[in-house]
Amino acid sequence: MIGIPARFRSAVASLVVFLSVVISISPVTAQSRVELMGEAIQGGVIIGLTEVGTKAVLDGEPLMVSDTGRFVFGFDRDHTSAAHLDLEYPDETRESLLIEVAVREYDVQRIEGVASRYVSPSAEQLERIRREGAIKRAARPRDTDADWFAENFIWPVKGTITGTFGLARFFNGEARRPHYGVDIAASTGTPIVAPAPGIVTLAEPDLYFEGGLIFIDHGQGLISVLMHLSSVDVEVGEQVVQGDIIGAVGATGRVTGAHLDWRMYWRSAHVDPALLAGEMPAPTPLERPQNGADAQ
Repeated sequence: MIGIPARFRSAVASLVVFLSVVISISPVTAQSRVELMGEAIQGGVIIGLTEVGTKAVLDGEPLMVSDTGRFVFGFDRDHTSAAHLDLEYPDETRESLLIEVAVREYDVQRIEGVASRYVSPSAEQLERIRREGAIKRAARPRDTDADWFAENFIWPVKGTITGTFGLARFFNGEARRPHYGVDIAASTGTPIVAPAPGIVTLAEPDLYFEGGLIFIDHGQGLISVLMHLSSVDVEVGEQVVQGDIIGAVGATGRVTGAHLDWRMYWRSAHVDPALLAGEMPAPTPLERPQNGADAQ
């Protein structure tokens, strides 16, 4: 059956969201043997639970299924077609699901006062950007078979959300790539915690656009990206548990104020962290931000 927890629904209460599934079941069984949780929406993440030993394929691409029967997949910001999930159970019974993916409307954000070197980089800066791009790409394609993603996600820092997933962006009046993360305004030095368990696959203190940057692999291609940190307090290969302090909020890289930019990927798809973390908890007085405009 399809179950959508309240914590997923609350994150997109203002959107018309649906998860439409057409199930083709073998005559051997009268009931689906898989449970899917999440939002079938652009930027959405779906977590599945099925029988151990099941083979799962999404749109012709094999998915990992952990030794507890859990798997995950997501839909990119611009995903427009229905998805086909095919399952083969240990007894060779097959099941096919058609998932209609809801389309979102994204706001436009215009940011002024961005330093010119971040809008029109020089040849030397472009070479640095290319080198750092290779470093980031090398840290991403990791389909570990762990299912750390199955633990409820928490916000890595509390604060005011100043930028949402999917925004169409203009810097100093010039169109740039959409915003693929959630910006959380907080004071420089505010501790950042791991939103869920995982393995650190990248820990860089000073990249051109991102400043201090951390990647956390949550298993099966689901990765958290935490940007603009003033300090990076973990190392590549380190295993973290939810709530571990991994760094601190900063204003490094392409920004106009102190904040955390939290992004997530599933394989090559940009997905929305807010759909996993739910509503932002109210910050305590010590956690209230002083600034936090974003230009990343």
